[in-house]
Amino acid sequence: MSDIQNFLQTRRSVPLKQMLEPAPSDTQLQEILQIAARVPDHGRMCPWYFIIIKGEQRAELGQKLKDIYIAQNPQAEDKEISLEEGRFMRAPLCVAVVSRIKKGKHPQWEQILSAGAVCMNLCHAANAHGFATNWLTEWCAYDTEFKKVLGVDEPDNIAGFIYIGTSAEKPAERERPELNEISSVWSNGVILATGDKYGNTLEEWPKTGFSIKKNPLK
Repeated sequence: MSDIQNFLQTRRSVPLKQMLEPAPSDTQLQEILQIAARVPDHGRMCPWYFIIIKGEQRAELGQKLKDIYIAQNPQAEDKEISLEEGRFMRAPLCVAVVSRIKKGKHPQWEQILSAGAVCMNLCHAANAHGFATNWLTEWCAYDTEFKKVLGVDEPDNIAGFIYIGTSAEKPAERERPELNEISSVWSNGVILATGDKYGNTLEEWPKTGFSIKKNPLK
């Protein structure tokens, strides 16, 4: 097995409670982001961008998030408030990957998937540099007021917060789906009869007003 195969077969998200200093240096971060941006991008739309949250800015952003949370939850307990205030302090570095739909003939679904690919590539790039990662969104990624504070334009969406640091210990492996549970060979219109492995209720998709075939911003 090659080093690359082993790397891909053993990659693992690291829980934030196990994430410590140091974070990547500025030079390392530039290299990581350059690698992250090398993803499939139909039409060269570049439908995503990065927001870097590091150093003292983590605490400043956490304070603003706390204020938003209190305004929306005036009965919140101290434990909840403390969690929001420290949300971006859980790792020494956080990179927000923001999905931005561009005008043109290329479907918005493809552009969103490209942003998701950036998130995964960012994790791989940081891991390849020896750092631990965790890709999360959490409630604040979908909150209009917080998006304003972060500088995200209203139509844009946060594809993920990629937390980066150094792992305090090797994370335990978790269950992975067996290939025969998530794949099938097409033959005369065959489809997966059992849905996904975990038995989740399938949600209607796409949502009303969302098209995977065309871009309404042409």
